[in-house]
Amino acid sequence: MIIASAIFVVALLGIVALFAVKFWEVSREEVIAPKLRGRADDRALKIKERLLNSRHEISKLPPFLMYLGRMTLHESALMLAALGRILEREAHRLADLASHKHKFERKETKSEFLKQVSDHKNGSLDSRG
Repeated sequence: MIIASAIFVVALLGIVALFAVKFWEVSREEVIAPKLRGRADDRALKIKERLLNSRHEISKLPPFLMYLGRMTLHESALMLAALGRILEREAHRLADLASHKHKFERKETKSEFLKQVSDHKNGSLDSRG
């Protein structure tokens, strides 16, 4: 707030000074530093032209920023998905390593009762299907 107030006061004093100089020039019918004023006017016109040209360029900025944001978000999502796949693979590897049934493979049962139950179950499914 203090900075804004200071800028306002400086701008106000500058405007008052310009009016005072103009009043002094009109009352004396004399121009102060005509060459300097001409160069300053030329420079002001060039700055105005650049500002007008930059409006067109600045109008292109919001769509570009939207595109850039979209691409950044897309790439971030792809990287997070890849990281998720890596973490999943490593979690399975760790669980397999920590398991007492390392590289578990199902074997044929030795129990006759379990074989009969399995055969009966498979046979009853086949007769229904």
